[in-house]
Amino acid sequence: MKKFILKYHFFVLGCIGFVLNSCNSRFRVWVGTHNEQKIYNLKYGEHKRQKMDVFLPSDYPEFSPVVVIVHGGAWKYGRKEHMIHIQKMLFKNNIPSINMNYRLVSKKITYKEQLEDIASVIEKFNSLAQKAELQPNNYILLGESAGGHLTLLYGYQHPDQIKKIISLSGPTDFFSKEFLDSFYSKYTSPTIQKMVGTKFDRKNLSEEFQKASPIANITQVPTLLFQGNKDFLVNQRQGLSLDSALTQQNVPHKLVFMEGAGHAPRFFSKRKRDSIIYPNILEWIKK
Repeated sequence: MKKFILKYHFFVLGCIGFVLNSCNSRFRVWVGTHNEQKIYNLKYGEHKRQKMDVFLPSDYPEFSPVVVIVHGGAWKYGRKEHMIHIQKMLFKNNIPSINMNYRLVSKKITYKEQLEDIASVIEKFNSLAQKAELQPNNYILLGESAGGHLTLLYGYQHPDQIKKIISLSGPTDFFSKEFLDSFYSKYTSPTIQKMVGTKFDRKNLSEEFQKASPIANITQVPTLLFQGNKDFLVNQRQGLSLDSALTQQNVPHKLVFMEGAGHAPRFFSKRKRDSIIYPNILEWIKK
């Protein structure tokens, strides 16, 4: 009964926030027969992109981590709906989750503002966690492609909040000699330059590109990496290099290196998702 009241309070609080902050949002709530809830387009900021979907299963332990899902799209495209299949899978397995939109790269927005959006999501949910019978600052970050980069970087920079990281085809290195000498850096540099917000000068590379690289910001946050050997958008060396660096620094981690796989698991066959991606994600979360 207590959990029902608390979760109902969480729902009401979200409604009040919606009414006070916006009359044009597509905010909506679904409540199931066992009090499970799906809260769509809950605002966590004033920008039109700053919305999140919160899925709360019917029964979960208080110590259960909340998985924050960050979509991909080269930092300047994409939306949370592209990750709904993973959120539904987590919901089915009784794991609370948040699927977030974030501000996309433009002349005024870089990866730093996108990291701020992750921080805002966490701050928002921390204020609601008690009412959902969950603990604050108990998160797992899960990101795909550009979202994988953001989750790695934010997770390593905030080990007090982030208990684990899951990166699906995420870029990891924008500064090393190996990266600069690679063909991969030549065709990705215009996108990376916009994301960092600083000119990409191969002969005099700004330290800002190192600051934006997860491989240069490693802390002891356990990390699960997925990397395909036929990924032409995020070269396989990105995942392999971070795997080696994590090994050298004794960080608990696992690399799922997929032969014959390309970029981003949402583009994979259902068979590969069900047999490789989802089991490894669930094992890592529950480990």
